[in-house]
This record gives sequence, structure tokens and C-alpha cells, in this order.
Amino acid sequence: MKPTGLVIGAVASVPVLSVGLVFALVLLPAGSVPASAVCAPGVSAAVDGNVAVEGYSPEQLQNAAAIISAGDRLDLPVKGQMISVMVALGESGLRVLDRGDGPGPDSRGLFQQRDNGAWGSYEDRMDPAISATNFIKALQKVEGWELLEPTIAGNKVQRNADPYHYQKYWPRAVKLVHALSDGEFSLEGSGCAIPGQSGAGDDYPWKDAPTWLEVGANDASTSPLNMYYRECVDFALWRVNQQMGSTSEPFKFLNGTFRPDGERLGSAVTWKAGWHAKGWPTGTTPRVGAVVWYAPGTGGADPTFGHVAVVKEVRDDGTYVEEGYNGNPPPDEHNYYTRTVSSTVPSAFLYLPIQEENK
Repeated sequence: MKPTGLVIGAVASVPVLSVGLVFALVLLPAGSVPASAVCAPGVSAAVDGNVAVEGYSPEQLQNAAAIISAGDRLDLPVKGQMISVMVALGESGLRVLDRGDGPGPDSRGLFQQRDNGAWGSYEDRMDPAISATNFIKALQKVEGWELLEPTIAGNKVQRNADPYHYQKYWPRAVKLVHALSDGEFSLEGSGCAIPGQSGAGDDYPWKDAPTWLEVGANDASTSPLNMYYRECVDFALWRVNQQMGSTSEPFKFLNGTFRPDGERLGSAVTWKAGWHAKGWPTGTTPRVGAVVWYAPGTGGADPTFGHVAVVKEVRDDGTYVEEGYNGNPPPDEHNYYTRTVSSTVPSAFLYLPIQEENK
């Protein structure tokens, strides 16, 4: 398969090489704030006889509220409260179970905590507030949990066989925390990492900005990310920032500041090397939100500069839906596009630190 328009999208990336030289000395603000400090703060749970959530019993809602309240007491950001509810949904369906399963016959409670001394007594494991407190304390000890995909963060605590077991429970956990909280909040724009934010469609902030072909290679055609507007690289870097919780200036990742080795992220051809320099993972499995990297000449990409895009959706038939900018043929270049691609076509998928390949 040869995706139409990749040559067009990649050729237009050539000027980024020179722009990178101009902005190579731009620095991020000193003393960057840890994600945990800027995530939306925790919420309090408000459950009474008037609260109802379709599909959940009063018992399940009371247990979810106990988890949220435990997180509030431990100053857990709202994302952590959602992760905690997600894990309890995946382990027990938000019920205090007095039984285990095949892999863990001694597991008990909301979180199916084992009788190994790490989770307290039988009474502790059967108490919603105490078991939630012990889970949350273990989560807070996971280095960088705020930047992990929620299911991965939960797995780091629970150590279950499938690290993606909890993934399907995430939307339900978000819904429950919203329903049971005593105030309005949003993860968007809060500084929290938002895994898989791709899929929102053409939310690129500069979709109407002039291209370098229209106004020249100058400040007027250069985005706040220090790439040229409406290029494949600028859209992909926007998605990286967005998923890492940076949706407004000053952005965390710029063309001239992304790589710790002092090199520019630059045109598409350099992106895989940039990931390696930063110590971020790459692989061959598509995952929503991952950057798609086409080496020069691969899948119709430009033979010199390659192409980058973003995974919007992964399908069961070995294909994925790709989104990006400047991958269309004339006269529709420098615009948003989506297309279905076989997962074997790209050279690599570049994961964010909030993602891990399911091995």
C-alpha cells in the first residue's frame, strides 16, 4: 500500500531544517513543574439518596465514593482518583468481594488485594476506605505514574498479567468521578497527561494560519512550536504536547528544545532519532496517540525527508486510522487528513512516556 500524498507532505517539511537553526537556542522555562503538581486537584465525593448513575447500584456508588474520598484525603489529583476507581471496576466491579479467582484465590475486597502482608489484614482488605487508601499509597510510590497511561499505572500497582486489562474501564471511571464529585472539573488543559487524546478530529489550533509557501519562510509562517504552520511535523508535535497536558503557551516540547542532546527535532526524517535521544520508546504496534514515523521512501513518503502522522484509531483487522496534516495531494495540501493504513506499512511507531507497547 502507498498512502496518497505523503511525498507532498514530506517535501514541504524541508524548510523546517532551517527554522530549527533559528530556534535551537530557545529554552523551556527553568524548573519545570512535575505533572503531579499541575494536574487538576482531587475532588470530594458527594453521595446521598439523590445521586444515581445509570447501571450502578447504591452499593457500587458508595464504594466509588469511598475511593474518591480516600484520594482526596491523600491529596491525589483527580486523574489518580479516576485510576483508582478504574482499577476497582476492573477487579471487583466496585463490590467488596469475599472471594478471589484462579490466579489469586486469597484475593479479597474492592481491589482484590492478596493475603501477602502488603495490603493489611483481612479486615483492612474488606474495608473500602482502608483498601482504597492502601492502593493509593502504592500508586503514589510508582515513579512518574502521572505520565503513564491509566491502565499501565494501575498495572504497576496490581501486577496483573495483562497491563491493558483496565483500559476498557477508564471511560466508566471518568463518568463515575464526574457524577460523584462535588464540583466541576476537566482534565483538558489541566496539565495532566491525556493519553489517546488523538481522535478529537481537526482541533489543530492554527488550521487557518498562513503556510510558508504563502508568506515566506519567516516568523509569520512559524508556529509557537517552532515548526512551520500546517506541516506534518507541526501537527504531530501539537498532538505530543496535547497528550502530555500542554495545550497552551508556553508549550513543553518545541522543535528546538525537544531533544536533550541539543539537536533539533527537525524534519520528519529525524524524529525517530529524537525519540531515542530522549529515551522515549518506539515499536511496531500501533497505539492510539502514537506518532507514526515513515522513513524516507517508505509507504510513499518523500525519499529524503519521510513523513510523520498520528494514530487516531486502531482496528482489529491489522489496520489503523492515521491523522495528520499536509499528507493530501494538491490542491488540498497543508490541510487535515485521515486515512486507513496497514499497520505493517510505517517504519515505526513512536510512543509517548504515557504509552507502553503491549508485549
